[in-house]
Amino acid sequence: MSLAKFALATATCLALSAPTAFAQKLPDTMSWTAYDVGSAGYAEASAIADAFGKKFGTKVRIQPSGSAIGRLQPILTKRADVGFLATETFFATEGIHDFSARRWGPQNLRVLAGRPASVGVFTAADSGIKNISDLKGKRLALVAGNPSVNVKCEAFLAFANMDLKDVAPTLFPTYSAAMSSVNKDEADASCTTTTPSQVYELQASPKGIHWIPLPADDKEGWKRLSDIAPFLQPFNETIGAGISVEKPVAIAAYRYPMLVVRADMTDDEAYAFTKATDETFDLYKDATAVMGRWSMDMAGVPAADAPFHAGAIRYLKERGIWTDEHQAWNDKRTARLNALIAAWPKAVEEGKGKSDEEFAAIWEQSRKKTLSQLAQ
Repeated sequence: MSLAKFALATATCLALSAPTAFAQKLPDTMSWTAYDVGSAGYAEASAIADAFGKKFGTKVRIQPSGSAIGRLQPILTKRADVGFLATETFFATEGIHDFSARRWGPQNLRVLAGRPASVGVFTAADSGIKNISDLKGKRLALVAGNPSVNVKCEAFLAFANMDLKDVAPTLFPTYSAAMSSVNKDEADASCTTTTPSQVYELQASPKGIHWIPLPADDKEGWKRLSDIAPFLQPFNETIGAGISVEKPVAIAAYRYPMLVVRADMTDDEAYAFTKATDETFDLYKDATAVMGRWSMDMAGVPAADAPFHAGAIRYLKERGIWTDEHQAWNDKRTARLNALIAAWPKAVEEGKGKSDEEFAAIWEQSRKKTLSQLAQ
């Protein structure tokens, strides 16, 4: 072979191999956002960042924030690469709560992965409340200014074909106060994860604790629940107050923390980050009691608060994790997000010259109409 032909062949091989090599390479530096220092999200982001540094030499700067806007704005403005987020991702894609203002609206976000975090409704074991339907007329604790908690409570009521009109909503000023309310006889039930100190206190009290089951085989109940909160999925929990491997409970799970990125992140970048998260698993899996749930067979599957990124899906398919059922979920979730993004400019145009309150009503009506048309 002539020197010229050899050089051409070598260049061709390098060109063909370049996408694969790039797909597996992380940047030298990255910026992530997370919840405040001391939160589970910050602790887990720190553990994964440390693992990235050890294995790949990547230096990570974590930007903590106590607000949904503070965690998402750096991502949307390209001042951060990835967010370790939770339910604010769903609110951002829906254009609701903090993201219903005219300057926001539905945001085009994607998920790479996210460990399941269980959540459910708990009551006192001696309350006589066994099922969701038993909450009718009872005091349900809600948290002022905390839609992340409250939307899950509403979804749990929908499981039994109920809503807030069927219970006695009892508003508390803080999350901690709401979680303590059952033990203090200030409410009959509350919604939370299975490990806050308040639920252990209730378990240790003479009242005891009962987690209301959400059986996975109740397909109609789960359909109603998913209409309110499509990011929730059935989950068999073995860790928490009154819960063990010997005494599991069938409740729900959402994703927290969840790796959230802009939809315009390249497929190669999304692939590389997802792969790196998987390849460093052994370095961070023991950092906390639940970090073992970052195993991709748990963290790399729906449901989630936004569609999965195509680059992440490519890696998950290579790992044999991503199924046709997962793809069907992702297609449906993407269609929902795209429909809301398309509906937003029309609502903004209709709201010109109107007050913020009037615009909020216009958008909520438009959003509900859009979602109802998708369901047909």
